[in-house]
Amino acid sequence: MLKILVSYPDGFAVMADLKRDMAILAASGRDWADRTKRLGARVPDLDILSQGLVARESGGWRITVKGRTVLEFMGAPPAADQAIETVPTLDAPLSQPPERASRRRERRERRRKVRERARADASHSA
Repeated sequence: MLKILVSYPDGFAVMADLKRDMAILAASGRDWADRTKRLGARVPDLDILSQGLVARESGGWRITVKGRTVLEFMGAPPAADQAIETVPTLDAPLSQPPERASRRRERRERRRKVRERARADASHSA
């Protein structure tokens, strides 16, 4: 996904374009699969979402600066004295801005209330 996003202007692509590009690459043969495995081996614990390498935006995804940095690291030829253990630290996810965390909390609370109402309605009609 990082390789696809970096190829778009400003690193942003809508879901339909991402799905199309991923389907094309998945069907392109063994070379792409092998290359993807080699790149992934350089960062074995890669999780593009929790590590903040991509950001969801209205209707699509955008590669972040951190995502570009990791992609550059993955694609760079390893130096003779460079071990794979020198991968950039990706353990901690990026913290969310307070307003985003607040919106997520509100959405979760609304969904919880809807589920509770649906259960109550279902038990009354049974």
